Order: sequence, then C-alpha cells, then structure tokens
Amino acid sequence: MDELRSLREWRAEVPEPGQDWIIPERRRLLKRMRGRRRALGRRLLVVGALGAAAAVAVATFRPQPPAQEPAATPSVVQLDSDVVLARAAEVASRRESTPVPLPTQWHYTKTLDKQPNSDTIETREHWTRYDGMQAANFGEDGKLHVGPEGNPLDSGDDDLSPQKYDAKLRELPTDPRKLLAKVTGDRHWIKGAREEGVPKTVVPADVRAYNVIMLYLSRYGSMPPRLEAAMFRALALIPGVRIEQGVSDAAGRSGLGVWRELAGDAWPYRKYEILDPATYRYLGSRTVWLQDEVRPGMTEPLARKGAVWSTALLASVIVDRPGQRS
Repeated sequence: MDELRSLREWRAEVPEPGQDWIIPERRRLLKRMRGRRRALGRRLLVVGALGAAAAVAVATFRPQPPAQEPAATPSVVQLDSDVVLARAAEVASRRESTPVPLPTQWHYTKTLDKQPNSDTIETREHWTRYDGMQAANFGEDGKLHVGPEGNPLDSGDDDLSPQKYDAKLRELPTDPRKLLAKVTGDRHWIKGAREEGVPKTVVPADVRAYNVIMLYLSRYGSMPPRLEAAMFRALALIPGVRIEQGVSDAAGRSGLGVWRELAGDAWPYRKYEILDPATYRYLGSRTVWLQDEVRPGMTEPLARKGAVWSTALLASVIVDRPGQRS
C-alpha cells in the first residue's frame, strides 16, 4: 500500500474527453484492477481509478458470476454543490495550523479496501519517511519491516516524496482562480507517468485539476487551513462537480460523495470521493458500476451493473517513527 501517492479529475473550458482519451485511460484502470500496486499519485490521475489520498493496492478483480445479484447502489440525496463547498471552505479556514514536518518524520496512513466481488475488507497500514528515503509496513509475519522506499524519488517522475508533494502544495496560491490556473498549468501533472503498454495521453485540464485537488485533500496531515479552504472554493469553479449525501465508504461511514459529471455518460461507473459531512475531511472513495463493464475480447463482464469498490482512509498523520500511529 503506497498510501502517500495518488490523484483524481477536473475541467477548465476544454472539450469533453473523446474515445481516443477514454479507451487508453480505461485500459489503464483495468490493468491496475488486476493486481498491480499503484502509487497514490498515479492512481488519482486516472478518472475513476482509487484515490487518495489516497492509492490503494488492488487485489485480483474477478468477474461476478452471471447469476449473482448486483450490489445495491447507495441511497443518496443530491445537494447544492456550491453551498456545500462554500461551507466546507468556511470550516477548513478555521482549522488550527500544523507545523511543516521534518524530513526525518514519517507520514502514517491506515486504509481499508473492499473489492467488488469480495466480502472481505482488507486493512493496510503504511509509513513513509517525509524525505521519501524509507518506507515501513507490517509483513505477514506480524513484524514491522523498514526499508528503502524503492526507486529514487525526483520531480521528473509522478511519484514524489511526501516532502516534495508538500513543497508543491505550499507553492499554491490561496486565491481559488489562481490556484486552478497553477494546478492546470503545472508541467509535472500534465506530464504524468509513463506506463508500459499504454499509449501516452494528456489528461484534460479539468480532469487533471480535479484529480490534483482531491489528492491534496486526501493528504490532510499537513494541509495549511487557508489553502485547504481555497481548494474547496476552486472545486466550486470546475464545471460538472456534483455532491450527493449518504455515500458510504469501506468503513460504513456515511458522507458527502463528490463526483464529476461527464457529458454523454462516457464511463460505465461513477467514482465518488467522500467527505465527512461535519468536518469535510476526506473519508475515502466509492466506485459504483452503472452498467456492465465489458472489456474487448472478453465474453464475461469485468464488473456487472451495481458492483461496488470502496476504500476508507482511517488515518493520515505525521509521526516521529515507523510503527507509531499517533
């Protein structure tokens, strides 16, 4: 679980994505669902994938048997997104400021992951040192394993250390319109990450802005209050953002489901990013299939209408050492 790296979607007066963009992006999503562990930053850059703050490593995704009844979609109530986001900005602006973490401190996250065709909820804990040089988690032997994070993290890749994510975040302006311009014009997010076997595509500006903002909202451990408030106000400026009440995460917590409407129902599923209805902190995600997801060359749907994949972010805090939870 590389919980510290992820990304999600948005818009700024650009045409809606066509099939030349949708097809490769859908292929990327399906590839990840077959078991590849993805970094949080990469996952959120793909529409409907899963999400920060959230990437959550995905277990093998098996097609549902035809005779199985689809899971029910949540009972939701459509809300006025402008009103909700204005309230969220007001609440966020009153939070207490937190100090900038030291390079030797650690970002701890705890998540839940419930796959579409399983009754099992997987719990994951992960620690990443703030400078990105080490990571830690508990192995199957029940022991805490600490080791190098992996490949060197640099600004030329989509995988940034928590410290570098934080530095990019703190460069953002608190004026919502300037914030959107900064996010959509940032070459780092435009460039994205290369994936073997998947054609290089450029995510539309609105999708990219939505994904970046949701990534930062999911990594709330060191978010400056004024900047968090600006992000909620920036979300309100992006066309197509919808909010529904009563959307549940993998922990069963009911919250506000934020999603972005695409013209022409281009996607067979809807991806919610869930916020706490009182604090507006990020809770997790919920993907609901609105129709059968059929992959070219397959006779059985990868997922059937009504299937649900949910996650929950239970903790996102800065600690002094691996193994520490608060």
